[in-house]
Amino acid sequence: MRVRDWQDILADVTESDADPDGWRAIAGDRRDGVGEDLFFGHPDEGVYALKTYTKNPSELRGVGSRIARRIDDDLESLFPRRDRDDAGRFGVQSPPEDEDHAEMMATRLEEAVKVHSEAPTDPDDFFTDVMDALDSPAFGPMEYEFDGRPDRLDALEEEFSDADELLSKDLDQLVEKDGVGRGFQ
Repeated sequence: MRVRDWQDILADVTESDADPDGWRAIAGDRRDGVGEDLFFGHPDEGVYALKTYTKNPSELRGVGSRIARRIDDDLESLFPRRDRDDAGRFGVQSPPEDEDHAEMMATRLEEAVKVHSEAPTDPDDFFTDVMDALDSPAFGPMEYEFDGRPDRLDALEEEFSDADELLSKDLDQLVEKDGVGRGFQ
């Protein structure tokens, strides 16, 4: 396992050739220390773990790694699914390549919104069509607790305890180096 900058992990996710709507995620506060834990999973791409914290209001820092090559039966139940969970949604977005690409995306988004305003639809179909219109490379169901931890997040950390320990150690070093935990002196 190779620990890398969290943005490099997101680049791996956005550059993968995996079906964009096959991704699933779970996130919440870190168990010990400042920041958040986030796991991304895709049946064809595996599982990625991120640990991040806010250094200041305009800078997010963190570490991550690919911790499994695929989602096997043991991991399947630890990730939210649209058909069995009342999970929220997430989407990873890449900026448009140029002005023409931005205009194309805006036109497709406008068409998707218009179609859904004129026909009966459900929120999940609307979300999927919007993500498709924006060329989102990764989106899907997400379990997230803004001020806590989902139980499944603890289960994922236990499943990958060695990776969690290594990522926590590296993140704690970043936090200490940045002096985030010191407060005012």
